[in-house]
Amino acid sequence: MDSAIKIVHTMPSFIQKNLQHDTAQLSATLALDTSTARIEVQCLLQHALQVSRAYLIAHPEYVLSDTEQTQYSSMLQRRLHGEPLAYILGGREFFGLNFQVNSATLIPRADTELLVEKALQIIPKNTASNLSESIYSVLDLGTGSGAIALSIAHHRPHIQVVACDFSADALQVARENARHLNLNNIIFTHSDWYAALGNQHFDLIVSNPPYIAADDPHLQMGDLRFEPYTALAAGADGLQDIRQIIAGAHAHLKPQGQLWLEHGYNQAASVREILQQAGLHNIYSERDLAGIERISGATLGATFGAMR
Repeated sequence: MDSAIKIVHTMPSFIQKNLQHDTAQLSATLALDTSTARIEVQCLLQHALQVSRAYLIAHPEYVLSDTEQTQYSSMLQRRLHGEPLAYILGGREFFGLNFQVNSATLIPRADTELLVEKALQIIPKNTASNLSESIYSVLDLGTGSGAIALSIAHHRPHIQVVACDFSADALQVARENARHLNLNNIIFTHSDWYAALGNQHFDLIVSNPPYIAADDPHLQMGDLRFEPYTALAAGADGLQDIRQIIAGAHAHLKPQGQLWLEHGYNQAASVREILQQAGLHNIYSERDLAGIERISGATLGATFGAMR
């Protein structure tokens, strides 16, 4: 893309003028539909002015100060060059919670909420009934911003969650998110998958690992161009890290423990085969709202539900 994109506003610059001019420019430059482009411009204006969307609607004639216009124009310039809106704003909502994100982490996506929903279905809602019962434990491998782990920890405060990532920068973001959410039932571990976990065992392991083939052209398109490559690509077929996670599950699952993984839209059958070859049981996949098999899981040992 031409690095000399120009944003020109004649003075004075007011909310309605920015909305009209920049919605059209963003739509044309990034091939966005008009409604999406308008929402993005509104988000940038809200961030620059520190106001609500309702304020933008109620005060279309508000004239931006020089400082506000400079900040807004800088953010718009970044967006026009394709940088994801979440990185520009520094955050993204996921499962009803607000998460800080930056270029060290993947941007949480709505598809991944299915994995959290599944985890919450599995995890008991009540705490242990007596001191002899162990605390239910969950491991999130490749936690990134912590979106999965922290969403689970938030909704099940009586359990213990361990969140791992090999990226120290990503773990720092996750720790900040835990602090902002005031969560104290989570432990962060710097680990390349299971490497630093020793002899720890878990009732449930979840992961949204890299699952895109290394030569997939989508890696050079859209938001993926700006997200960490190592959190996206996983070998020639995109299944390299999934194989490693499944292979290590036996050593870190408690009896009857479960493993659930997010994967690509066309990988469910392959993931089920890998789970079967690893000797896990009751293997099945669940579909997202679009009808796509988005997550697959299995258990170690006794059954956890009907085969599907």
